[in-house]
Amino acid sequence: MSCVSRRCVTPTDEVNDTAKETCLNWFFKIASIRELIPRLYVEVALLKCNRFLTKCGIQETVPRLTAMIRGIGDPLVAVYARAYLCRIGMEVAPHLKDSLNKNFFDLLGTFRQIHGDSVQNQLVLQRVEIPVYLTLYSPAIHWILQCVSYRAPEALLTEMMERCKKLGNNALLLNSVMWAFRAEFIATRATDFIGMIKDCDEAGFPQHLLFGSLGRSLACADPPEAERLPILNEAWKVITKVRSPQDYINCAEIWVEFTCRHFTKREVNTVLSDIIKHMTPDRAFEDAYPQLQSVIRKILTYFHDFSVLFSMERFLPFMDMFQKDSVRVGVCLSIMDVFIKHQQEPTRDPVILNALLHVCKTMHDSVNALTLEDEKRSLALLINGFIRMVSFGRDFEQQLSFCVEARATFCNLEPVLVQLIHTVNQLAMETRRVMRGSHSRKTAAFVRACAAYSFITIPSLTSIFSRLNLYLLSGQVALANQCLSQADAFLKAAVSVLPEVPRSISIEGKLRSSEGFLLDFINNFLSALLVVPDHPEAGVLFLVRGLLNMVQDYTWEDNSDAKVHVYISALPLLAAMSQESYLYSIPKVDSNETLYGGDPKFLAEINKLCETLIGQVLDHLKTLGRDESVHRQGSLAFSLFGCLLAHGDLRNNKLNQLAVNLWNLSHKQGYCNTRTSVRTLEFIKHQAQQPDMAHLSDMLHRLTLQSRT
Repeated sequence: MSCVSRRCVTPTDEVNDTAKETCLNWFFKIASIRELIPRLYVEVALLKCNRFLTKCGIQETVPRLTAMIRGIGDPLVAVYARAYLCRIGMEVAPHLKDSLNKNFFDLLGTFRQIHGDSVQNQLVLQRVEIPVYLTLYSPAIHWILQCVSYRAPEALLTEMMERCKKLGNNALLLNSVMWAFRAEFIATRATDFIGMIKDCDEAGFPQHLLFGSLGRSLACADPPEAERLPILNEAWKVITKVRSPQDYINCAEIWVEFTCRHFTKREVNTVLSDIIKHMTPDRAFEDAYPQLQSVIRKILTYFHDFSVLFSMERFLPFMDMFQKDSVRVGVCLSIMDVFIKHQQEPTRDPVILNALLHVCKTMHDSVNALTLEDEKRSLALLINGFIRMVSFGRDFEQQLSFCVEARATFCNLEPVLVQLIHTVNQLAMETRRVMRGSHSRKTAAFVRACAAYSFITIPSLTSIFSRLNLYLLSGQVALANQCLSQADAFLKAAVSVLPEVPRSISIEGKLRSSEGFLLDFINNFLSALLVVPDHPEAGVLFLVRGLLNMVQDYTWEDNSDAKVHVYISALPLLAAMSQESYLYSIPKVDSNETLYGGDPKFLAEINKLCETLIGQVLDHLKTLGRDESVHRQGSLAFSLFGCLLAHGDLRNNKLNQLAVNLWNLSHKQGYCNTRTSVRTLEFIKHQAQQPDMAHLSDMLHRLTLQSRT
């Protein structure tokens, strides 16, 4: 048969006599089949092959096959034979609409057989009730009507309705008409269809199924505005009388969309109340979770104003019916997803806040030891979106109280705790902005309370780098708000946590070295220390010394230069601290430049610490030389050279000579390429032309000689 089907598109005059003879022979063999149904189905299956015989083969065959089906006595078997013929006919010859119409009209003529004695006797023998039996016809009738109504003119559809009326408004046929016809056609005649539904005999086909089919059409197309409320009332009169909870919710769920689409919260609230009334007895809702979830989704599709949504009296009681954990969490996720997408402005509405706190708590409480990390991230993302949309305006104390409540509620999701800490820090900075940097007694106490919130919350985080970064950030916020003791506490805590940093951390399921992250944090920490004043009881540069002591004691990776890089990074900080005027300052905070005022003892401490750090770096360079780590030695030598060039007082002969030696060492080990060398020398030449920079000229001469060598 595959060979035949490949040639079926060949024009008849191009088919040779042998092929025609073979094809005709097969059709004669099919005609010799005695049983009607097998002969019919085989011939319909090979309908396309009639093109091998004559140009009009299909056009002549389809009416004959349509007439053959009239010989099938069982109406159920006949309707599926007609459906199959219509399916093949639409595929092979979609232009033959007359045959489709004849099949449909023949179908109408067989409806009286359903109530005849032979069919009824068979149903009694097989113990099948008539409503169940009638539903067996629906798929076939749906298909036939879809074929008939495809691109059909309005007049034909109107004729179909009239024929339905002549049949006494047969419910089975009417149901298929509402399924198959265009939604716009049904919507403009919705009142007429309701009248036809009322006239149908409910004993054979329940009215609520007919209203369900009507509701599906009205969900896709709008009826005339003046008819919408009467349509809803007529439909709900029938739906609310359905006794079976499953049948009721199947129909009610369809009409919820029509209600949400065209009416206000008042009507939707009434519908929800009726659903609760029907589904609560005997916990019927447990068997209808998919339909109840669909109701929620449809409401959320049309109601994006959550102040309106949660003002519906029956919305939260409706949600209480979702008592299965997985289902309840899924509904909460849907609500939060819509809130995040459509809530444009921050809110302080207590109705919204209380309801969404309950929703978010439900999501949070679903987290357990078996919850996947991706699920936790998704939940945290939605909850964080909610937290960011909460704003009490100038009522900062109320905002802090909300964060305190949220911390207790969402304690098992670390990203949420991080977001809360950021929110409180932002709150402290907003307070500073409002007060223009001059705190009153009340606001000073408030920003200290914000600092206390962060200081209490940060230790509960498991991520070591989250703790470090938040300690540093919170310390900077406290310092900006003139909370010096709180800032010291944050920075000391950060230094104390550094030894806990593991040598490797898990990122997206893969272990990676933590060294790079640790170096980044230490560099950020060093940059923040410039404006942090020394504690009067802790000694000179106590935070810098504490950090460097930690770096000294930390167990770095084998063959790592990280410790020396930290020492080199600390030198610019110490150089900046030795200046009479710092690069930047924080208003109303006296940094060390003011506390010490260029005191010689303070400068001596800085110089002593610088000498120690440089000595450590030079010792490490010697070690690398012994280990023949040429590239590492050249890289570190050039890094230290650059640091001395940018921040050192090269009028000091020893320091000047050290810089030259480092330059020579880096070139000796082949670290610097020609481009880097040229650009560095050009920079020194430019600097040597500045006032009080004549000492660089001699240094430039020596470096140039080395570069040429």
